[in-house]
Amino acid sequence: MSAPVREPAVAGAFYEGSREGLLAQLREVYLSDLGPGHLPEANPQGPRRILGLVSPHAGYVYSGATAAHAFAALAEDGAPGTVLVIGPAHRMGGFGVGLQTQGAWRTPLGAALIDEATAQALAAALPEAVDDVRAFTGEHSQEVQVPFLQHLYGDALRIVPMIMVEQGLAVARRVGEALAQTLADRDAVIVASTDMTHYQSPGHARRQDLYLAGYIEKLDAEGLLRERAQQGISMCGYGPTAAMLLAARALGATRGEVLAYHHSGEVVPVGEVVGYLAARVLR
Repeated sequence: MSAPVREPAVAGAFYEGSREGLLAQLREVYLSDLGPGHLPEANPQGPRRILGLVSPHAGYVYSGATAAHAFAALAEDGAPGTVLVIGPAHRMGGFGVGLQTQGAWRTPLGAALIDEATAQALAAALPEAVDDVRAFTGEHSQEVQVPFLQHLYGDALRIVPMIMVEQGLAVARRVGEALAQTLADRDAVIVASTDMTHYQSPGHARRQDLYLAGYIEKLDAEGLLRERAQQGISMCGYGPTAAMLLAARALGATRGEVLAYHHSGEVVPVGEVVGYLAARVLR
């Protein structure tokens, strides 16, 4: 039986559907007024201090420039052996956590191969997870991160995609523990895919999103989940972010750092916006 290939679900919608168009769009978001202002180039001599990233997952027109800050920082930091991309579920249900341990994910930039050894070790550490490419059907939260990574690392890129349907503290702890166990002897980065406040005024969104970002900077997964729930903040990838923070803390992270914050109203002026955060977690 051939290894499963996850075909793109949102190419041509969330990002450009052709190779040439996507490369041009990536260049545009890096060089835009909201982006880092330069095209990244992976530094083979980078210090490899980044254990985790927070990156948004809206369409590139809206959140691509914010995400570009996260991936520009990753490029400067070096070339990790594998990248685990964890996002929430917007469409699927009926299970807690899913992953894919074989095959590849295809985008207009080519096929990003699964790091099968790492993925299978993670599946063994998290036996309740569903191992099935169909867990990602129609989902965009992992997919939109992959072209950024392919742009940086090309054919050398190896990924492990994960999806969290259940996002509470107990599940985040289980995922974080499994990640830390699996990655203890591996050179890896965990990308937590999340948008922040949904459909609030720009000022309100910024205040509460940067309030939550303070917990990311402190590596306080428990505080992040508690305050998000108590304040009713509509951050959608809180589980993946908490799992990343818990794993990174166990792997020796010392601090988080906000790289950029923007919202959709800075692209198209409207009264209610979605917030986008880029952050890194450092050893």
